[in-house]
Amino acid sequence: MHERIQELEARLAKDSHNSSRPPSFRLSVQEATTTFAAPIQRRKPGGQPGRRGVTHSLVDDPDQCVIIPLTGALCVRRGGTEIATTVLVERCQVVEVVIQREVIEYRIVSGTCICGRAQRSTFPAGIEAPVQYGPSGSAFAVYMTQYQLLPYQRAVRVAATRLEGPVTAIRDALVAAPVAHAEETSRRVNGTLHGLPVLSTNRLTAYSPHPKRGAEALDAFGLLSQFVGVLVYDHGSAYERYQCLHAFCNAHHLRELIAIAGRSPSQPWATDMITLLCQANAVVGETQAQDLETLPASNGEHLWARYDTILSKAEAGNPPRPCRPGTRGRVKQSPACNLVRRLRKRRNEVLRFLTDRRVPFDNNQAERGLRIPKLKQKASGCFRSDTGRRGLCRHPPLPPNSPQTIRRYFRLARPDLPGPPQYLNWSS
Repeated sequence: MHERIQELEARLAKDSHNSSRPPSFRLSVQEATTTFAAPIQRRKPGGQPGRRGVTHSLVDDPDQCVIIPLTGALCVRRGGTEIATTVLVERCQVVEVVIQREVIEYRIVSGTCICGRAQRSTFPAGIEAPVQYGPSGSAFAVYMTQYQLLPYQRAVRVAATRLEGPVTAIRDALVAAPVAHAEETSRRVNGTLHGLPVLSTNRLTAYSPHPKRGAEALDAFGLLSQFVGVLVYDHGSAYERYQCLHAFCNAHHLRELIAIAGRSPSQPWATDMITLLCQANAVVGETQAQDLETLPASNGEHLWARYDTILSKAEAGNPPRPCRPGTRGRVKQSPACNLVRRLRKRRNEVLRFLTDRRVPFDNNQAERGLRIPKLKQKASGCFRSDTGRRGLCRHPPLPPNSPQTIRRYFRLARPDLPGPPQYLNWSS
């Protein structure tokens, strides 16, 4: 009962600084009941019965009028330029969104050849309605909905089809990258949760929406099975199946260590491990600033020895729980025991940033790649169709920022020290 109480208290104490939950996760029981108690009205998409439709109409004074002549060889006797033509009444207008409104009117012509056949010109490709917006208007709509996060209906459908070539080139470049970051999140589509894996570098990002999460979604992504570089991720077991070098995100380890240090003061090893990881990150930063290929041997050996010493103390204070008589299957272990096991068993992946200067300390690059999809879901709530969900996955991510996560973690874990030490100068 005492262990159960501790587990429930630890679950309630989780937030963004000691777990992977986002800052928006905090929601009291009273807020949850009052916010979601009201029944949700289920209406079909589109205009409701009785609504008067509104559409664009042709303008009488377009800013530009283009007469489309007859071109090419129309018959065996005459070409298009040799026939007398008459401008027809039929017309189409394209609305281009520029600094000021400009309407380009296209007019077709017709004429009769000396052979008696009537000929007429045709509208250019892409002009399919009497009044429509041009490519600049479509680009502006995509910018407003995907970057400014305004609600939309079908703004990205046409733009997404035009990006097939660039998306293929981005995917090919990511497969050949020496280091890439992987992450996965969920998005709500028409009332159900769908998975969204991402693979990114500081310049390239690829998404792959899928109805499922985990191994099935990653296999459907198709990039991780071809990737042969160093893959940085959040120690998810679904990524271990791929034949590449692996590196774990230490920002996640810091959050777990902070939760253990705050919940169990009797385990000082958690604070020692936080200090070690922060110091190791600072040493690597100094090595990169001096443009050194590898970490000095003395520094590397000292850090590895301290790492093993801290884990030995942690293992002594968190022994595995024995199997109870008459029970089968694996025994549920404490979060501290699971973390110690991972840090010991996967020490090479945890400290990959010490041996390979290309590998960063954390997986923040993938987190930044997922920022816009999560903000879009926060603004619109969900996607109504799979088309809109896939269209959003073709937009470029926000430029990388420089988060001060390590400094914040240290202040939360070691409030007793007078200010952050110099080795916590963080650079992404």
